[in-house]
Amino acid sequence: MTKILKSALLLLCTVCFFTACSDDNDDNPVLKAPTTFHLNTPALAANGVYDLANSSTLELTCSQPDYGFPAVTKYTVEVATSADMSDVRAMSETFTTAKMNINSADLASLLTDMYVAKGKTEADFPIDGPVYIRLKAVQTTADGTEIAGTEITSNTITLNKVHLLFSLPPVKTPEKLYITGAFNSWSWDSALEMTPVNSATNIFWHLVYIDGSGIKFNTTKAWDGNEAGFTKITVNAASELGSEIIDNGGNIASSTPGWYLMIVECSVVGRDIVYNVTFNKPNVYLMGPVTPAGSWDELQADALFTVPTTATGEFVSPAFSTSVPGGDGDGIRVYVKIPGFDWWKSEFIVIDQKIVYRGNGGDQARVAGSQGQKLYLNFTSETGKVE
Repeated sequence: MTKILKSALLLLCTVCFFTACSDDNDDNPVLKAPTTFHLNTPALAANGVYDLANSSTLELTCSQPDYGFPAVTKYTVEVATSADMSDVRAMSETFTTAKMNINSADLASLLTDMYVAKGKTEADFPIDGPVYIRLKAVQTTADGTEIAGTEITSNTITLNKVHLLFSLPPVKTPEKLYITGAFNSWSWDSALEMTPVNSATNIFWHLVYIDGSGIKFNTTKAWDGNEAGFTKITVNAASELGSEIIDNGGNIASSTPGWYLMIVECSVVGRDIVYNVTFNKPNVYLMGPVTPAGSWDELQADALFTVPTTATGEFVSPAFSTSVPGGDGDGIRVYVKIPGFDWWKSEFIVIDQKIVYRGNGGDQARVAGSQGQKLYLNFTSETGKVE
């Protein structure tokens, strides 16, 4: 009897165990691939006017895609100005709830950019027209990682009349320009920073070595798609050495490798930055008491530096004709000549073995020099010395 009772209890425990396992599996959610995803049409979509300049947000609502259970979902808003969504663009802000308040200013900026891409100018605004909106949803993990295979796109709704003012900031000429090329193994880390001409913030200059491989320049130290090569510049017809500048796979290259005084004049045409580039002889001059003539006249032939033949070579001045004390007295003065500007608007000097450019600053510190000494300049490493 005892054996029968023990067997019965064992059987009962086994049944309970399997039942519990079955119940646990039934509670585990099963991920479904959603097949429908609905974006609701706002009440004003058909006949109302959406004035983006005089509203803070645009509210959108949707039903969550059916994943088989409530899931963390990321929603991306996509907008278009064409009914076929051929110009669709995604807004940068994403949402995690089925009720979304779209920032009106962000939407206006995006729409303006889309119209400009279609050839509209600021004079064409304000624009009253339809805007087409849809959502993209994707399930994510708790830390925001998207789960592959859970993406779905909603239906498209139409806002029949959106009143849009021109909403892009004005285009300005760049504050900085950087040069990279074969001379520094195409490294932005060691890119040359061009110097603005004093009182002309849209004009930059630098001495640069250009060979058959070439150079590019950019407003940032990065390969970000905005770098300017041969096809993005106009070679100034007044360039002294412009005929030597050639296209090498989009790079600004030279048929006669060597040093150039490169001058970039920036201007704004519509929404584009236009670069007019002058390539002149790499003439560097002493100025003032240390010149052979002790003169303050510009472009003294006997005050010219010698020009190196390599990218790492040194420009060397004539021997100083007299000693200068520096400090509060006279000092070594040196410059390149930018056409149309006084010499001091493109002067520079060496301090602590570094080339320091005046740019848009005031008078530079006066550096001492002794009769018979020379100034040595390396424009690739931006270094120099007096000895």
